[in-house]
Amino acid sequence: MKDSNSIIANAKETILLESNAIANLSNLIDQNFENSVKFILNSKGRVIITGIGKSAIIATKIVATFNSTGTPAIFMHAADAIHGDLGTIQENDVVICISKSGNTPEIKVLVPFIQNYGNKIIAITGNPDSFLGTNADFCLNTYVEKEACPNNLAPTTSTTAQLVMGDALAVCLLHLKGFTSKDFAKYHPGGALGKRLYLRVSDLIKTNEKPLVQKNSSITDVIVEITEKRLGVTAVVENETIVGIITDGDIRRMLTKNESFTSLKAQDIMSENPKTISINAMAIDALETLENFDITQILVTDDNQNYMGVVHLHDLIKEGIF
Repeated sequence: MKDSNSIIANAKETILLESNAIANLSNLIDQNFENSVKFILNSKGRVIITGIGKSAIIATKIVATFNSTGTPAIFMHAADAIHGDLGTIQENDVVICISKSGNTPEIKVLVPFIQNYGNKIIAITGNPDSFLGTNADFCLNTYVEKEACPNNLAPTTSTTAQLVMGDALAVCLLHLKGFTSKDFAKYHPGGALGKRLYLRVSDLIKTNEKPLVQKNSSITDVIVEITEKRLGVTAVVENETIVGIITDGDIRRMLTKNESFTSLKAQDIMSENPKTISINAMAIDALETLENFDITQILVTDDNQNYMGVVHLHDLIKEGIF
């Protein structure tokens, strides 16, 4: 029990220590941050992000965040840079150097070469008075009082602070660029996230059957249509326009109320004015409609309100959206 309590206490201490350090970052944001964002925004080149050790790992994450939010970025390892990779840096590129101490040997060697190329340097460092901090064009202070490591050695709190500063840059640039969810979808076409952003109702109904009956169709025809099309529903149409809907639930309720249905027609058991969705709507909007009205299917129409097909909850599940 003592060991268990110790583990939980250590975890909470780590989280609180890092969260307090992150909260303090807001006090360190100054004109250097604003100038850095504006310079990146107006730059005609890319953002080259470099570091060594754990800072290099953080740099790769910031690169990924920049790229996914519309700011072209490339990772360059600080050690590899002075052994051939300096060619990564082009004339109009902005270089972000990440280093907790700002005095690592590789950074001290690298910075003068970048300056010789004429590229601007943005420092992300916990020590603004360091070699990196004083030689950079803009210095973003990520000072932390203490690492979460009990020996105050392993980069923990400091790397979290670096990561958050990178996120702050990316989000500010995103706002200034007017980056929208449609733009985001361009860079995230794969997986469930991408599908939520670009998949439309028209994509969902391509392989579905199109169940339909007329107002005067017999109940037998209705049952056959629902069964054969396997969507648990059929539209009732007149001149290609939806006038009603019949679900398999409507069929069951009819059977409990009527001993014979031979004289009944589709119009006798259909629900009028059913919920519909545009064929051009996003798939995520179809899901929201199904959830809001607690239904499992919805009829699809085109711009002229002509019946186009059915979206079923299973279509959304199959695509990984639900």
